[in-house]
Amino acid sequence: MKLTGSPKWAGWLAAGAGIFKRRNLAIAGAAMLAAGCQVIPKTDVPTTPPPPAPTPEPSATALPTDSGRHRIALLVPMSGDTAAVGQAIANATTMALLDTNASNLRITTYDTSAGASAAARQAIADGNRLILGPLMAGAVPAVQSAARGAGVPVISFSNDTSIASADVFVMGHNPEQSIRRSVEFARGRGANRFAALLPEGDYGQRSASALENALRDFGGALVGRETYARGNTSIVGAAQRLRSAGGYDTVVIADSARLGIQAADELQRGATPRTRIIGNELWSGEAVLTRAGSMEGALFAAVSDQRYARFADSYETRFGAKPYRVATLGYDAVLLTLRIARDWKTGTPFPKNELYDRGGFLGVDGPFRFARTGVAERALEVREVRGGEVVAVDPAPTDFSR
Repeated sequence: MKLTGSPKWAGWLAAGAGIFKRRNLAIAGAAMLAAGCQVIPKTDVPTTPPPPAPTPEPSATALPTDSGRHRIALLVPMSGDTAAVGQAIANATTMALLDTNASNLRITTYDTSAGASAAARQAIADGNRLILGPLMAGAVPAVQSAARGAGVPVISFSNDTSIASADVFVMGHNPEQSIRRSVEFARGRGANRFAALLPEGDYGQRSASALENALRDFGGALVGRETYARGNTSIVGAAQRLRSAGGYDTVVIADSARLGIQAADELQRGATPRTRIIGNELWSGEAVLTRAGSMEGALFAAVSDQRYARFADSYETRFGAKPYRVATLGYDAVLLTLRIARDWKTGTPFPKNELYDRGGFLGVDGPFRFARTGVAERALEVREVRGGEVVAVDPAPTDFSR
């Protein structure tokens, strides 16, 4: 879908609505007020739901009751080590309101760096009916504990699919879908015998499961795997062990582009023919891939950047800096909310069943929809490192018909 028209994104929003929904987006005016943020030194975010705590009274900075606006809470870190990421997401939500001239949402930002539980309880006390965030999976149980009793659903920006539930929706780009899409494409190119380099911990376990499921569905054999602690020498050692064992034609590297290059350098050493390398969604936007000879022919799947360049330019014009790539999740979360808000009566609970629309939604990161598991399913394209460039070799689907 080509981006045309004004910087207000009206062209592709209108086009997207025709593909993914029969309803039109009808919103007027523009508003954004970020309040309710209490910036204090960062503390550890609880990883398990805290014991019940008294619901706080509405904060002194709480906004008055709105008769014509939906109250939405944005829970992101606004101080501490990840403050810049949280600010970028908050900025993106502002952009979405301005670009769509929205006047029926009031978004209030709450700082999670001092504790996600306190931020969530304050958001509920202030009357918010939907929570966007938090950013990290570890903060979700505390937020869910505060929100569940009030019937307030949570749309998290995390990519951890294990936290999804009936009232927690996972919007982040996840490795499971990226690996599955790449394996399917590689099988069509003749890949048969797969091996994997997997980091220790949850991300590596999820990637391993995704690879096994993809091979079960699309064919191919898993002939070897090595795990490692995340570190330069550790992944190199794992790659050396895998190369010594041999027997594969394709290796999935479930880690960053930087570590992927270090592993590929070892895997390609003396390999005839060259080993096919498969990466993941973390490789999107990493120019370093084009400068590594060991990555020639490497494949990975990610959301299309067709609309991202325009988003990034508009963001930089408004805020004076390039956005973090994850900022698009904040923008698209607002577009999603606005679509549903058309038939959502002010003052009533958020109609979360509307999130399961099978036709999906259209955002900066392309089409997406929520499965009944609560995980966002995305249309991904397959890219290849080729001749010093990263090129799309299999475009993202334009709908969810397949």
